[in-house]
Order: sequence, then structure tokens, then C-alpha cells
Amino acid sequence: MESQWGDGGSVDLDDTRLEELSPQPLLTRDYETRPALVYERLRQQHGPVAPVDLLGVPAWLVLGYREALQVLQDNDGFPKGLENWRARSEGRVPADWPLGPSLEVNHILIQGGPGYRPLRTAWDVALKPFQDPRHPQAKRLKAAVTAYADELITLVGQGGKTGVADLSAQFSRPLPLMVASHLLGFPGSQGDDALMDMWRVLDAGPDAEAALERLLATLAELAATKLAKPGDDFPSYLLAAHPDLSLDHLARELFMLLGMTSDHVGILISNTVVEVISGEGSVRASLSAGMVREAMNRSVMRKPPLVNFVPRFAVEDTPLGNYTIRAGDPVWVSSAAAHADPLFADHVASGTTISTRAHLSWGAGPRQCPARELASTVAAAGVGRLFERFDYLDLALPADQLPWRSSPFMRGLRSLPVRYELSAAPARPSADGPAPEAAEEVLPDPSARQRSSLWRYLTGLIRGGR
Repeated sequence: MESQWGDGGSVDLDDTRLEELSPQPLLTRDYETRPALVYERLRQQHGPVAPVDLLGVPAWLVLGYREALQVLQDNDGFPKGLENWRARSEGRVPADWPLGPSLEVNHILIQGGPGYRPLRTAWDVALKPFQDPRHPQAKRLKAAVTAYADELITLVGQGGKTGVADLSAQFSRPLPLMVASHLLGFPGSQGDDALMDMWRVLDAGPDAEAALERLLATLAELAATKLAKPGDDFPSYLLAAHPDLSLDHLARELFMLLGMTSDHVGILISNTVVEVISGEGSVRASLSAGMVREAMNRSVMRKPPLVNFVPRFAVEDTPLGNYTIRAGDPVWVSSAAAHADPLFADHVASGTTISTRAHLSWGAGPRQCPARELASTVAAAGVGRLFERFDYLDLALPADQLPWRSSPFMRGLRSLPVRYELSAAPARPSADGPAPEAAEEVLPDPSARQRSSLWRYLTGLIRGGR
């Protein structure tokens, strides 16, 4: 057999089975520090699809942009759902595989089979009030983002009108968590303990397992509360759209929303700030012309937060790149590698609006992220408010020395140290921003906020930096 790729020339397909290829480990020290070079070496050796070893489990990694679209857009030929994984059904995936826990939780991002369609429909219905700008909930959400952003920026200012701050720990990471708490309908600041536990889970430290148990218990309790007394929030809307959803399943969906919103959006905010600060002067000037989303799009084209999507599985033997993907083989699409594919990147004109519309940061095809508009709105509002409230922001380290953290799925900054100068007085929201009374509605009682674990942590960062 032959396949067509590259400049249109034909190459012979390699029919060797995945388990016979002895692929090289992907998650190495090189991948942690220089993933682009790892992707490029794989591309040079294997073409647009490469066999890799993921912590002892072989898989296909899709590096080519065209091949990535082929997989993402063909949900029938490459569905999700671990039940489609041949090696797993044959007992060849170790029970203690480190990536197992994150993939075994059956929620909207992982689920395949007949249960997916009604769940996705319910998600779309439940998210619509928050993503449709004409809906009151969407307006309240925008008010919440601005209000929480102002809270965090004002807290940074307690360290001095000028100074050095870690915008990752003090802004980019807590902001989407606070907005997620608003979406989930936690009353007042009661969700702050859950947000801190979500942070511990994402950081995968020694207390992550205990934090996960507490978090799932808290979310199950919240789900039971919404079932008994629905509100104007995401879990209540999801239950209304999918009445057959069990409380355990609802808790898993809330966990996914909380985790993906916080990590993905937090990374997007930090990366966009770096894009603006380290870019040409016209980049920051464009923000005042309402071009925040364009800066975000340039950022995700170069550094997508979600670098590798959760696996899909070939339904039947399928030619892809230079190999034959066997039925049941796991296929991981790398958006980061696809964006760097010379056959795609060389035809992208940098700095233009058209060039940034083709990124894969939210996926593609029928399983494109259902919350992409919500996440973009939160990130854009947060970034916009930062540059309204600060007269001066600059990196405290050279851009090439910023510390990164990598995982099989996400890649983001460990910290974002900046030198800042705060505006003399808070800038008023733009004309289409929230009215003051709308912003006040979403803020918890000040004394309750000060008692919360999240606020104590953030206040400790300010004191520790003095």
C-alpha cells in the first residue's frame, strides 16, 4: 500500500504493528524542557505520525496538521472511549499505569459509545446561557470575571503600587477557579476550599490524592444540593437537560469542568500576557482596539495549553501518515506538534487575523470543546482587565528563561514573574462592561472572603514577597 503526504510524493506504508516497533519514550527530560525539539525529531524520523512510549504503554502520536484534522474530524473512524482500546481489553495496560486514573474517569472528554451523544447535548444546553452574550447569565458571568479580576489585582497592589509579582500564582490560576466557582453555584466563598483542592490535584504533589477525595466528596455534596434545590448555575442546567444523570456522574462532570477550566484558561491567560509583553509595541496597542482575542489566538497558535488530546482509537485498520494504524490502537493527537508542522506553519502568515483561525487549541470536528466560547470569554476578560489596571507590566525574567511545567496533556508556566506599576485608581470598566451593581452581586461577603483558604493563601503570597 501507499500513502500520500508531504509534497504529494508517495511513500510505502509500514505495516509493522505498534507493539512490535519498540518506540522511544516521549515523556523525557527533553520533552519537559524542549518539547518542540522532541516533536521535530519524531517528525524527521517517522513523518506525520510516530510511535511513542507513554510511560510504558505504546501509542501513536499524530504530529502532522492534516493528519490531526483527519483524526479529529472522523469521530466514527477514530472514536473516544477506553472500551475501544485493544491493548486494555487484552490486559496489556498495567493496572498501575500513571496515566490510568486521569483516563478512567468517565466524563465528557473521555466518554465514547451511545452515552456520549445525550451527554454532549446536555452540555451544550447547559452551557448556552453562559456562552450566549444575549443571555442574562452570560452578562453576569462577564461581571463576575471583571469583579474577580479586580479583586485579585487590588490584592497584588497591597504589595505596593510598584513591585514584582507572580501573575501565574496571583492572577492567572486563581481567576478561572473563582469563575468556575461562580459557574458551579457555590454559595459565597464556600467553594474556595474546593478550589484549593483542585489546585493541589493539578499540581500532583504529595497531598494530591487526599485533595482529590475531598474534592469529589465536595462536588457530590454540591450535586445533591442542586438536585434538591436547583439554581441558575451549570450543574442545575445540566441536570435539567439530562435528568437521568446520576449524582456520581454529575460530580465527575463538575470535576472535569473545574479542572479543565482552571488549568486550560489559567495557562491561556499567562501565555497571552507573555505574548503581549514580549511582542512588538503594536501588540499591546492593539488591545485598546479590542484585539485581545487576536493576541490570544496568536498565543495558542505558538503555545497551545492543551498540547496533546486524550486518546482516540482506530475502529479498523487505517493508513495514517507512513504507518497502518491497527484497529484498537490508541491515537494521541498533538496540537502543539501540528501547529509546528512545516506543511502548515510555513503557509501561515504571522500577525494576521486569517492565520490564527486554524489553530487546534479547542480541537476540531464534532467533539470540539463544548466550553470553548466560555473559556475564551473568561481569558479575554481577564487579560483585558490586567492591561487596563496596570500602567506598566514587563517580564522579570527573559522570555526564554521562564519556567515551564509539562504533562502528557498540558503545558504551562510554573510561574510568571513580572515587574509592575499599578494605575493610580482602578480604571472604570468599558462601556459594555458590567454595571457596578452587577459586579457587586457576584462578590462574596468581604469578611467571608478573608476567612477563605484561597484568600489566606493569596494574601500570604503578598506578605511573603515584601
